[in-house]
This record gives sequence, structure tokens and C-alpha cells, in this order.
Amino acid sequence: MKKAIVLLSGGMDSAVTLFYARKRGFDTHCLIFDYGQRHKKEIRFAKRLAYLRDSKYSVLRIRLPWKHSALLDRKISVPQNRGSSGIPVTYVPARNTIFLSFALSFAEAIGARNIFIGANARDFSGYPDCRPAYFKKFNELLRKATKARGIEIKAPLLYKTKKEIVDLGRRLGVPFELTWSCYEGGNRPCGKCDACRLRAKGLER
Repeated sequence: MKKAIVLLSGGMDSAVTLFYARKRGFDTHCLIFDYGQRHKKEIRFAKRLAYLRDSKYSVLRIRLPWKHSALLDRKISVPQNRGSSGIPVTYVPARNTIFLSFALSFAEAIGARNIFIGANARDFSGYPDCRPAYFKKFNELLRKATKARGIEIKAPLLYKTKKEIVDLGRRLGVPFELTWSCYEGGNRPCGKCDACRLRAKGLER
């Protein structure tokens, strides 16, 4: 089987991406990050999803001590019912670049040629590292920055709406009840942060 690295957060988009890669016949190796985020709940969900899809996984612990994000610093409140456009305070500086760099190293080490990420650029919070131009440039970099040749980042959900992502997930058998999207780590989702609102948009009938 072809090997692939899947960035798995435990949220609905990364879950659909994992199931998509497995359906395509990839031997998936999930990379789960413990990067000092606001809560660890999403890590538990990610581990369970990897187990359900018979995927190997690694939890990589890193720290971003400069914080500068509501997801890293509890002194910064997670915005609720955000109506404005622009980049919110939940943006973690260069997070996808950091994650993809680790995934690239992992891919080279095990001979994988594909890195899957559940990024979306339609129904999303406006993060700059989720835009199509970003992935185009990153793939250009991969062709010059690695010993191995042919490694490529794949973002199969990039142009889909949340509703389309949910529809695809249902066809693939994704157990959305075993995913976690909320930026808060409470017993129940807050229902007001960007992640909760986008999730609800996708799940509404």
C-alpha cells in the first residue's frame, strides 16, 4: 500500500480527510500535535479516530512559548458569535507551516509520497495558511527542499463547503459524533466559537 501522512486534529475536517485517504487505499500514518493548545480533548478524539480507521499514529509534543493566539494563551478570550471578517485571534502564527514541516520530515523518513491535510478555504475562519495559494507555494518548496522526490501535500477539502464536507464524510462513514471542533475544552461544545458555528453549518439539514 502507498504510505501517506495525515495531519489529524480530531476535528471533522481532519476526520473526513483520514477516511478519504483510507478509502483511496493509502497506508495512513497520522500525526497528532500536542502543541500547548487550550485543551487536550481534541487529542483524545484524534487517537480514537486513528484507531477506528486502523491507522498508525504518533503524538508529537512541541511548544510555542511566544503564544500570541487565543488557542495558546488563556488570557486571550476565544471570540464568540464573531461576525467580522479578517484573521481572528484564534489564528496560531505559522501553525500549518510548522505542522507540515514535521509531516515532511516524517514522510521522507518512512518513504511516504503524500501528506494529507484537512484544510478548507471556503467555510473557514480566514486563516492565511489555509488558502490555495499557500499550498501551491508549499508544494513548490517541497520540490526543492527535500532529498526525496515526489512528495506532495494534498488538501482534498480545500474548495468544499462545510455541507459538502459533511456529505462526503457521511458517504465515507465518518462518525462525526466522535469528532471535536470546539475551541473550548468543556464537557459540551460552546456553540458560539467559529469552529462550533462552522460545524453547525455543515451538519444542518
